[in-house]
Amino acid sequence: MDLTKLSQILKNNDIVLAIGLVVIVCMMVIPLPAPLLDILLTVNISLAVVILLVCLYTQEPLDYSSFPTVLLIATLFRLGLNVSSTRLILLQGQAGNVINSFGEFVVGGNYVVGAVIFCILVLINFMVITGGATRVAEVSARFTLDKMPGKQLSIDADLNSGLIDEDQAKERRRKLERETDFYGTMDGASKFVKGDATAGIVITLINIVGGLVIGVIQLHLPLQTALGTYTILTVGDGLVSQIPALLISTATGLIVSRATGKDESLSTDIKNEMFSDPRILGVVAGLLTVLGIIPGMPTAPFLIIAAIAGTMAFLKTKEKTETQEQEATKQAEAEQQEKLGKKEKRAKATKESVMELLNIDTIEIEVGYRLVQLLNVEMGGDLLERIAQIRRQTALDLGIVLPSIRVRDNLQLSPNSYQIKLKGVALETGDVYPERYLAMCAGDPVGNLTINGIHAIEPAFGLPAIWIEPKDKDIAEMSGYTVVSASAVISTHITEVIKKCAYEIISRFDIQQLVDNLKKEVSEEYVEDIMKDVSIGDVQIVMQNLLKEGVAVRDLKTILETISLQSKINKSPTFLTEHVRQALSRNICKQNLADTGDLYAITLSPEVENIIVKGVSPDGQSVTLDPEFARALFAKLNTELEKAITATGNQPVILCSAPIRMLFRNLVERSFPQIAIMSYLEISPNVKVKSVGVIKMD
Repeated sequence: MDLTKLSQILKNNDIVLAIGLVVIVCMMVIPLPAPLLDILLTVNISLAVVILLVCLYTQEPLDYSSFPTVLLIATLFRLGLNVSSTRLILLQGQAGNVINSFGEFVVGGNYVVGAVIFCILVLINFMVITGGATRVAEVSARFTLDKMPGKQLSIDADLNSGLIDEDQAKERRRKLERETDFYGTMDGASKFVKGDATAGIVITLINIVGGLVIGVIQLHLPLQTALGTYTILTVGDGLVSQIPALLISTATGLIVSRATGKDESLSTDIKNEMFSDPRILGVVAGLLTVLGIIPGMPTAPFLIIAAIAGTMAFLKTKEKTETQEQEATKQAEAEQQEKLGKKEKRAKATKESVMELLNIDTIEIEVGYRLVQLLNVEMGGDLLERIAQIRRQTALDLGIVLPSIRVRDNLQLSPNSYQIKLKGVALETGDVYPERYLAMCAGDPVGNLTINGIHAIEPAFGLPAIWIEPKDKDIAEMSGYTVVSASAVISTHITEVIKKCAYEIISRFDIQQLVDNLKKEVSEEYVEDIMKDVSIGDVQIVMQNLLKEGVAVRDLKTILETISLQSKINKSPTFLTEHVRQALSRNICKQNLADTGDLYAITLSPEVENIIVKGVSPDGQSVTLDPEFARALFAKLNTELEKAITATGNQPVILCSAPIRMLFRNLVERSFPQIAIMSYLEISPNVKVKSVGVIKMD
């Protein structure tokens, strides 16, 4: 039972790591026996070799994201071993077989030679490898942080243009965050290596001085004997510590300097990039041959290496020739096959090219060549970021998910022009100046200030405006102008076009995606139950009718429940739309409330409603009125609207009875597209309605 529990504990990596860290800290306080110290020193050397090899075979730094933490643990482990070995050397005059072997065998028992070798290793580690790795880590962290905003905008641009989907964008953002965290952590972790090298020098000096004091003063040994004994042990201890430190420092330099765009190991990159060109190897072989035959030069080494380089050049040339022959053979076979099936391939290619021409983007923006800078993040362009915000805001305001908005340059447009296309047809156009700001003022400017610029019409709302220089921006804002950038003008125009054409943009596929998303959020059984007698086509028609009048369809659950319930009575799209509007009455009223919180309304007199009812066609889908009556009705409606707007400063709604609401809307939408037509059944109980006019015929 005890062995089973121990096995379960050892399988838990977190517990093992915690125990290991506690043991490392205890090593600095609790004396270790020499045999155990030998084992731990061997583990330290093995761990350093493992770290070096992992860094060597890592294809990119993020594959070894735990390296900064491993570096800290390895450094702490090595320092703990230094403390334990120092204790044994000073107390017992010996520190196990590993340190003694390094002191006797590696340096030949000569403490002077050992001290020189130790100093050389320390200088290599401290001044060359550690210093270079620290600098590379600092520069990599700085440049990674500087490039992070640009990379994020690049991901958003790819997402908006449809090159990647939401999951791929999330994965790229997650990788970018990990990359930033890794290089930032490596910048700090590299200081561990530098501090460890410094500590090794100090510990060695302390051991030598302390050993001499103990040997001469306490143990009364001759100076030469004490110097030889403690210096050899100290140098052996230093070498045992510095060799793993050198390996880990080298590993640190490898991991922070690893930069490649290929999914290959470092050895493969070096082979392909340094020894793949036979011309270079041939030149090296010739140069070494010339040096080898010069009198006085060591002939054998130069000629041996020259022979090796020449052999490699010959083999590379042969390999390159065989590759070219294989490629030529494949090309000849491909040409032969192409000739045999030329007619078939031509027909297929023609069909594929024609099929590509049939692809139409739902929403597309084309810009002149001077507006391309608005798309370039490095030049300060933020149009792609604004388009991403439009997609998010549309989802919140209207409840629909826009398809990817394509942005392309069009050399046929004038340099400062752009056009917004819907399903391949240009709907609206505009002109903007990227180097200027658009200033608009609804009333008179403060102080009647005159600002020089290019007079224009704001494309989204048709307001008079001026394109001003950047130096006049602050003056214009203080004078009461609203000042916006060129990209803001385009994005506002796009937003208004989307609001007007949302009912054309939403497709059956989009409806299906919204329904599938509702299944995930609520319950698949619930959605299947309410969709049992309702088709996606019925839902699409109702939602298009709602969007056509600017009603948000974000409350999909209420819409589907109402359609499912009312479709048992009547499946007419008009009937279903009216009942859905009544179910969404709170949202509709909220959209049309005035600044005071009241709903200003113009009502239809009973006589006018009766005349409209009499003109309804037998199928109930249209209304036919006497031309004179229709002209008088429109004139009266226009008069009442002007009176109401003048009196209240707000846009009123038209109130009528539910049966004729849709018919009246169809009747007046061409002349008054911005007027909301509501029925009495769409008024929420808590909404206060103020009548500001009545449409009645004399």
